[in-house]
Amino acid sequence: MKEKEKKDQPKQSAQKDRKQKIEERSGEIGKEQLGTRPGKENQMETKPIFDDDFPGMNRLSGKIALITGGDSGIGRAVAVAYAKEGCKVAIIYRDETQDAKDTEKYITDLGGEALLLSGDVGEPDFCAAAVKKTIARFGKLDILINNAAEQHPQEQITDITPQQLERTFRTNIFGMFYMVQAALGHLTEGASIINTSSVTAYKGNKTLLDYSSTKGAVTTFTRSLAMNLVPKKIRVNQVAPGPIWTPLIPSTFTPDHVDEFGEDTPMGRAGQPIELVEAYIFFAWGRASSYVTGQTIHVNGGDFRTS
Repeated sequence: MKEKEKKDQPKQSAQKDRKQKIEERSGEIGKEQLGTRPGKENQMETKPIFDDDFPGMNRLSGKIALITGGDSGIGRAVAVAYAKEGCKVAIIYRDETQDAKDTEKYITDLGGEALLLSGDVGEPDFCAAAVKKTIARFGKLDILINNAAEQHPQEQITDITPQQLERTFRTNIFGMFYMVQAALGHLTEGASIINTSSVTAYKGNKTLLDYSSTKGAVTTFTRSLAMNLVPKKIRVNQVAPGPIWTPLIPSTFTPDHVDEFGEDTPMGRAGQPIELVEAYIFFAWGRASSYVTGQTIHVNGGDFRTS
């Protein structure tokens, strides 16, 4: 056997093991339910996969990132991946304190550094305070990830109360405006803003009318803000996840819906948070995405979207 082939064998085996682990974990999803929204990862029976044995490559060395909704789900996976790439992270969460502490400990055990910030991104004063505390701790800000979101499925549009409608928009899109407004004065040339949209922005969802509408707004916001910030040489992009296994799912959907979650994708399964992290790294890593702004990466198990 050639020397190169011998060296490649462990790498190929690790990749196979990772793929198998992800598929097996997604296959373990049953009729799980969580009692509170948006759900707590520490209470989940089938734990989302947010990390693997990839050591990182220092692609974000020296960078500082602020991640909303970074305590669990996709946000946790991104926070951990960024830490492994040499980035210090500030994590905004609402009231999922144990999840946030678990994420912080995971990062510090890896040798990284994390700052926890508890509050509501739907409140502009909190957003301003969170950015201020991040700057006070780390001295600068290079990457803003707007990831926090909530959803409340309803069978009929008439079931959506004014309070639910306002709450969903306040968290999912108003919060992005507030965070960018607070952070912009600290972002310099080469900085990156990354928003989390959703496949529902492109195909809709009959029981997530308000949530899907906010994600459509996120997509338009991303494209418009990208054009607006080109003169400042700040890039703005988004990731549009499909059905990803996070605490939001068992805390908002019915048991039968959860049991079948992700099975309608071409890949026939739900995705795991770890499967999105490279998209967020790509958009943050200037060497890879210096000529990319206003764009979307779809991570949805093969559900083809045209834009």
